[in-house]
Amino acid sequence: KLFRVRSLEKAPEEAQKEESSEGKPYLEQSPVVPDKSSGQNSVPTQRALKLHPKFSRKFHADANSSDKAIHQARLRHFCRICGNRFKSDRHNRRYPVHGPVDAKTQSLFRRKEKGVTSWPDLIARVFRIDVKADVDSIHPTEFCHNCWSIMHRKFSSAHSQVYFPRNVTVEWQPHTPSCDICFTAHRGLKRKRHQPNGQLSKKLKTALNHSRRDHRKRTQARVASKEVMKKISNCSKIHLSTKLLAVDFPAHFVKSISCQICEHILADPVETSCKHLFCRVCILRCLKVMGSYCPSCRYPCFPTDLESPVKSFLSILNSLMVKCPAQECSEEVSLEKYNHHVSSHKESKETLVHINKGGRPRQHLLSLTRRAQKHRLRELKIQVKDFADKEEGGDVKSVCLTLFLLALRARNEHRQADELEAIMQGRGSGLQPAVCLAIRVNTFLSCSQYHKMYRTVKAITGRQIFQPLHALRNAEKVLLPGYHPFEWQPPLKNVSSRTDVGIIDGLSGLASSVDEYPVDTIAKRFRYDSALVSALMDMEEDILEGMRSQDLDDYLNGPFTVVVKESCDGMGDVSEKHGSGPAVPEKAVRFSFTVMRITIEHGSQNVKVFEEPKPNSELCCKPLCLMLADESDHETLTAILSPLIAEREAMKSSELLLEMGGIPRIFKFIFRGTGYDEKLVREVEGLEASG
Repeated sequence: KLFRVRSLEKAPEEAQKEESSEGKPYLEQSPVVPDKSSGQNSVPTQRALKLHPKFSRKFHADANSSDKAIHQARLRHFCRICGNRFKSDRHNRRYPVHGPVDAKTQSLFRRKEKGVTSWPDLIARVFRIDVKADVDSIHPTEFCHNCWSIMHRKFSSAHSQVYFPRNVTVEWQPHTPSCDICFTAHRGLKRKRHQPNGQLSKKLKTALNHSRRDHRKRTQARVASKEVMKKISNCSKIHLSTKLLAVDFPAHFVKSISCQICEHILADPVETSCKHLFCRVCILRCLKVMGSYCPSCRYPCFPTDLESPVKSFLSILNSLMVKCPAQECSEEVSLEKYNHHVSSHKESKETLVHINKGGRPRQHLLSLTRRAQKHRLRELKIQVKDFADKEEGGDVKSVCLTLFLLALRARNEHRQADELEAIMQGRGSGLQPAVCLAIRVNTFLSCSQYHKMYRTVKAITGRQIFQPLHALRNAEKVLLPGYHPFEWQPPLKNVSSRTDVGIIDGLSGLASSVDEYPVDTIAKRFRYDSALVSALMDMEEDILEGMRSQDLDDYLNGPFTVVVKESCDGMGDVSEKHGSGPAVPEKAVRFSFTVMRITIEHGSQNVKVFEEPKPNSELCCKPLCLMLADESDHETLTAILSPLIAEREAMKSSELLLEMGGIPRIFKFIFRGTGYDEKLVREVEGLEASG
C-alpha cells in the first residue's frame, strides 16, 4: 500500500497516440507537457515549436559538414603513424606525410647509398604503412619527431636498438557521432589507490640500488679492461681507424672487420680457436702481458692456436674502400692498395731521406748498389746471424724469409705473402714438371715451341710458372720404359739383361747384317720387355685395387697371367714439316700393344684382377715401335720388326719377376695378334692385296 502500482495494460487512447507518432521526425515528436493551470482533469497539449521537413534536412547537412570540419581540424593535432598528440613534444616538431624528405635524412641516405627520396616510400619501408591512398578527412597529414627519429635510427649506424611505438598500426576511421577523436573524455570509475607499504617499498628500493650499483661496477670494469688492452696494443699509429671507411657500413659489419682489442680495421688478421678475430700484433701483445686466454670470451688461447681466416673473408677485407688520410688527397683506395698509395705520397714528398750525418742526403736502400747495400746492412746481418745461430740452428735464410713474410702480412699484401709462404713450404707457385709435360704433349708442342712459351711467360709475369725443358725430360724418364728394375727367370735368349734401356734406334745392328738391302727409313722403338714392365707399373694401382676387391691383398702364390693384344697398322700421310734428314717415305707404321686382362690362379679357378674397360681406345694402346715406312714394303717391315718378334718369342717361355706394392710378383705373358687389319695380314702372309 506504500506504492501505487500502475497497470501494465495501456489505455486505448495511449496506444492510438503511439501509433500516430510512428514515422514522424524526431523533432516533431515533442514531449507532452501537462497544463498546470487547469484542474485535476487537465487535457495534455503539444509544444508550439514544429520544423518544416525542408528546413529539417538543411539543418542536418549543415551540422554534418561542420562536424567534419571540426574533426579534420582536430586530426592535425595527431601523428599519422603512432597516433600520439603533437603537444607531447616541447618543440612541436612535425613533418609532412606527403612530400620529399628533409636535408638531414637525404644526407643520411646518400651516405648509406640508398635511393629513397620521399616520405611515403620511407614510411612504407620502416612502418609497413601505405600513406599514398590517404584521405585528408580521415587521416592526419603529418607525423611526429619520435617517428622521424625511429626512421633515422633504423638506417643509421647507431648501436642503440630501435623501439617502435606500437605493435599494431593505428587504424583511422571516418567521422561518426561517437568519434574517438572528437570525444576523447574517458568514462569510468577512478581506480582506488592503495596506500604504499613503507617497509616493503624500502626493501625494493634497496635491492634495486644494489643491482644498479653492481651493474655499474661491471660496466666500469669492462670499459677499464678494454682501455687497458688498447694501451697494451698501442697501435693507433700503425693501424687504420674504422672512421676512414669510405662507405657508412652497418654497425655489425664494421664490428666484424675490426679488431676486438684496438677496434681498428683488421691488419694481418688472425683467428683464435674460439672464432674471434684480432690484429696479429694486438693479440700477441695481449697474450704476452695478460696471459693465455682470448680477450673477448676468456677461452684458453695460445699463440700457436692463431690461424689465418678463410680466403673469402680476406678478399672481402682487402676490397674495402678507405679514404686517404692525407690532407691534400681526397682519393678512395682499396685496403689492399692502401700501403702502396700512402708510400707514393711519401715518395712524391721526398725521394731522398735526409739524415744529419755529414750533411749528405741519404739514399734509399733499394737504389743502392749491391756492395753499398751489404755495407749498410752489415750490423743487421751480424745480429740476424747471431739470432739464427742461437735460436734456429744457423738457418739464416728461414729467419729472413719469415721476417719478409711478417712484413708483407703487416702491410696487408696477402697475395705476395701467400706466394712466399708456398715457396717456403716447398710447394712453389709453378706447375709440376709432369703437368707441364702433359700440357706439351696434349697441345702438340715441339720442344722449341714449348721453350718459346716458357720464356715468354717467365719474362711477362716474372715468375717461373712453366718448368724448363730439362725438368720435363727428367719427368719423362719416370714415365717411359727403362726406369723400373726387373728380372726374367730364366733370362731371355739373345736379349740384354740391362733394365735401364729407354728409346733405341730401330735400325741398330741391321747395317752389318743386311748389306745388300739399303734401308731408307727412320725407326724408333722400345725393348718389348721393358715396355711391358712400364705398362704394368702404370697400372699398379688398378691391379692392387682389383686384388683388394677380390680379398686377395696378401696373395703371394702363383704367377699373374697377362693377356696382351698386339696391333700394327699404317698411319697414312705423315710428311716431315722441316726435316733435313734422309729421303724417307711419307708414310708411317706403328706397332703397339694393349694389356687386355690380368688373372690369378687361386685354388682351382682363375680370378680376374684387371680387365681393360675400353680395349679399342687409344688411351690404353701403348706404342712399341714407330717407323717411317710403307706398310706394303714387306722387306723393311720384316727388318724392323724382327727383333721385336724375337723378344716376344723369348718372353713366351720365361717369367717376369717385378716388385709391385712392395712385394716381388711373378708375371707370365700370353700374346694375341688380333690387332692387325686384313690388308696387313695379307701382306705379311703373302696373299694377294685386298683390293
